[in-house]
Amino acid sequence: MKFLIGSDIVPTSATENYFVAGDLKTLYGGVVDLCKGMDRIIINLECALTDYDGAIKKFGPNLKATPAAVKGIKDLGVTDVALSNNHVFDFGIKGLRDTMETLDEAGIPYMGIGENDQDSRKPYFFEQGGKRFCIINVCEHEYSYALPNRVGANPFNPFTTMRDIREARKECDYLIVLYHGGKEYCQYPSPRLYELCHEMVYCGADVVITQHSHCVGCYEQFEGGHIVYGQGNFNFAYEELSSRNSLWMTSVLVELDIEDTLTVKFHPIVCTETGCDTASAEKAAEIMSGFEKRNAELLNGKWRDGWHAFCVDPAREYYHDKIVNACENDQRKHGFAHYLDCEAHTDVWRELYPTWNMTNEMD
Repeated sequence: MKFLIGSDIVPTSATENYFVAGDLKTLYGGVVDLCKGMDRIIINLECALTDYDGAIKKFGPNLKATPAAVKGIKDLGVTDVALSNNHVFDFGIKGLRDTMETLDEAGIPYMGIGENDQDSRKPYFFEQGGKRFCIINVCEHEYSYALPNRVGANPFNPFTTMRDIREARKECDYLIVLYHGGKEYCQYPSPRLYELCHEMVYCGADVVITQHSHCVGCYEQFEGGHIVYGQGNFNFAYEELSSRNSLWMTSVLVELDIEDTLTVKFHPIVCTETGCDTASAEKAAEIMSGFEKRNAELLNGKWRDGWHAFCVDPAREYYHDKIVNACENDQRKHGFAHYLDCEAHTDVWRELYPTWNMTNEMD
């Protein structure tokens, strides 16, 4: 059995018409042929599929596409859609309901969403090739997460999420965690995320993949499990962001080959003006060379230097401004509250502002 896991798919102004038309070659290039050999294709839908214009208040872009764009997802052969992310609620309850209805009508099952914070935790089980699989799809705290009295995405909780993994592991042969979190544009995990992913493996996860960073991170095998810290986008042609950061332009698709054992393979892809494509031989070698270098740094401890360097530059001035001007006005106050709410942002703060206990020399 072969599963292909891709990260963020968003029909944008540059690609929406191709999604509506189901123009797979324009959207995905050589990825189309890769998908033909897969038993399941699992993606993260990083937007609402809705014609509703009621955008929620938030920091950052509100992402949506017309429901008809689902054709470019279904025709690729996508079998399962992860919805636990920070953009699925960008157009509120109406936008989320429209998204769920669109996927239902297209016959594409989805996960990581629920009527409230408890219902959203339900594990996603499926059968394939005589084996039972489970996916736990969970996101960090950015706008979309479910509340006790509101529909939304499955919010990460350091206690209940681990309990969910342990309990689900008793009922399946293989367990995959799709964790939507980590710092955007950082190719290394934070110390918190590093330990968190290890704990997920200890709790029973065979594969842990963190998404949301919009860049290729690093990979390790740990205690019999596989951990991918960031795989980049899948199909997200968004010039406003890609022009600001070249890391946006490269990604890896994760292939799980499951026979007597589970093995992992990576397929480098590149962002194009009309979606994505398989990387050329030269570009693939470049992507994988950097990837393997960072993989080695997970083993020798240098990944911590990479994480620290990211927090110092380019992040420090931006985060310092959030603190210094937190009480200046309501806009600043809400921005500060958001940065307290979201785990990836507080990870940066912990790195930039260590306590005296962390800085004092040991006797």
